[in-house]
Amino acid sequence: MPSSMLRDSGLSRREIIRAVIWSAFAFSALLFAGLAAAAGDSLANARARYEQDRAACISSQSNQDRATCLREAGAALQEDRKVRATGNAQGQYEQNRLLRCNGLPEADREDCLRRMRGEGSVSGSVEGGGIYRELRTSVPAK
Repeated sequence: MPSSMLRDSGLSRREIIRAVIWSAFAFSALLFAGLAAAAGDSLANARARYEQDRAACISSQSNQDRATCLREAGAALQEDRKVRATGNAQGQYEQNRLLRCNGLPEADREDCLRRMRGEGSVSGSVEGGGIYRELRTSVPAK
């Protein structure tokens, strides 16, 4: 702030510094409140999704028996909370996708990893009983 403005404002330098500090504090508090509200909204969304899943289980609109459906809905809410606490949803999904191939023999593992990375075709659904991933490779005749 130019010194002429300081003189014209009638405020001392100390009062101006105090006002700037309080303004910065207020801005920080508002920013923090906004971040906290955003986190609360995402948790509220997860809770709402759980309530919808639970209602579908109770009304028998799920393709699972009621006990399994309720257990899965609760597990999904718990996982959502855990992911939000760590903040690493996408990285965890990618890691889980690649871990599926670890139990296979070495000869089949690379093809599995390629399928998990999106190569090949995908059909089916979880509701239909499973997702089928297919990758066709040509092997030259010997």
